[in-house]
Amino acid sequence: MEQQGISKLDLKRRNRMQVLKILKQNGPTSRIDIASALELTRAAVTIITNEMIDQGIIAEIGEYKHISEKAPRGRKKILIDINHHYKFALGVTIEEELISVGLSTLSGEVLDKRNLKLNESADKKLIYSFFARSMHEILSDNCLDQSALLGIGFAIYPSMYAKTDVSLKDGKLDFSKLERYMHNYTDLPMVFDNSVKGTAMANIDFKKKRPPTSRNIAFLQYGKKLNFVFTNLNEPIVSYDNRTDFVNKMIINPASDRICECGRRGCTENEIAPEAVKRRILRSFSKENTPFLWQAAKGDPRSVTREMINASYSKNDTAVVKIIDNAMTMTAVLINNLYFSTNPQKMVLHKFGFTNEISFEKFRSIVLKVGGERVADSIALSFIEDRHHFLSGCALAIRELFYNCGGYTETAEAVSHHQADSLNR
Repeated sequence: MEQQGISKLDLKRRNRMQVLKILKQNGPTSRIDIASALELTRAAVTIITNEMIDQGIIAEIGEYKHISEKAPRGRKKILIDINHHYKFALGVTIEEELISVGLSTLSGEVLDKRNLKLNESADKKLIYSFFARSMHEILSDNCLDQSALLGIGFAIYPSMYAKTDVSLKDGKLDFSKLERYMHNYTDLPMVFDNSVKGTAMANIDFKKKRPPTSRNIAFLQYGKKLNFVFTNLNEPIVSYDNRTDFVNKMIINPASDRICECGRRGCTENEIAPEAVKRRILRSFSKENTPFLWQAAKGDPRSVTREMINASYSKNDTAVVKIIDNAMTMTAVLINNLYFSTNPQKMVLHKFGFTNEISFEKFRSIVLKVGGERVADSIALSFIEDRHHFLSGCALAIRELFYNCGGYTETAEAVSHHQADSLNR
C-alpha cells in the first residue's frame, strides 16, 4: 500500500504559517516565546524566522522591554513582527449600492481607494470596467506595479451574485465565470468569497487594539436582507451550503400579523429588514399619525426615504417612533438568540446605520432589557467605514495569499485550487 505523508515543503509552509498567525494574534513576539507556543526547538524557530527575515516577510524590531526595573539575566529577548509593507493587497467589494476598490497594507492600513455608487440598473459591464480602471489608477498613483501586490480579493455580497456571474449550485459557490473575466485584466492571484465573511475577517484581522485572548466573534450585517457569520478560533463558519443569509428565516415575532412570502409568520426578513420597517411605517403614513414625515414627503408615500424616517423619529412622530422602537426590540431578540447559539466574545454589528436620532447607546439599552448585561456587553459596532468597504476584499486576499501559505508567493492556479477546496469543505 502506498503511504502518503506530509512533505518537507508542506511542513515548512505549515510552520511558517503558524509563526505568522502568532505574530498576527499577539503582535511583536520573541523567538523563545514562538518556540514555546509551537512546541518547537529554539534552533528550529531561529532557522524559520531568519529565512523569513531574509525574504522581508518579518523583521526584528528591538529588545523586549521589561516592566520591572531589573531585567532577568541571560540572553535578551529580541522581538520580531510582521513587515506589514512586505506586499500590498488590492480589495474589491461589490455590495448592493456600492463597488469599492482599494489598496491596503498587510495590517489593513488604507493607502488608496475608489468608490462608485450603484443603482438598480447597474450591470456587470459597469462593475467590471470600474474595477479595471480603478486598479490601473491606484497602481499608477502609488507608483506601484503588479509585482508589489500579493493579489486581489473579490468580496461579493450575496444579493449581487447574479449581477457578477456567481452561481450557487448544490451548496457550492461557483466564481469561475467572474474569475475568467477578470483574467482579461490581470494575471495576479485572485481570491473570491462572500463579502460578509470578508468584512467579518477584516474586523478580526485589521482591528488595531484587541485582547490577545480574542478568538471568535459573531458578525451581523444589515442590508436589504440580514447576513450572519460566526467564527471559531477566528475562522469564519457559515451554513453547510455557504449561505450567510439564513438568519432571515429565523422567527423573532411569532405573533406577527403578517405572513412572509416564504410562508413563515414573524421571520427576520419580514419584521426588521429595511423594506419591512418602511412598509409598516407607510401603512401608518398620514397627516395625523406622521405629521413630520407627511410634511417632509409632501404627502407622497413614494417620496419617503430612510433619511426622512430617521428625521421623523427624532421629531417624535408617534407612529414612526412606535414602529422603529418595536423593530429595535425584535432586533435585540434576534441578537440574543444568535448570541446564545454561538457564544461569541463579541457580537459585531455592521451597516446598522445608527444616527444621532437612533443612537447605538439607545439600542444597547434595549438589548440590555431583552437579553441582559452579558449580551449587551458583547455588542460592538464594526469599525469598517462605508468608504472603506474594499477592506473586505483585502482581508480575503491577505488571509489566503499570505497567512494561509506561510508568506510563500502563490500562483493564480494554486490559489484557485486552494480556494475550491476551502469552499467545498
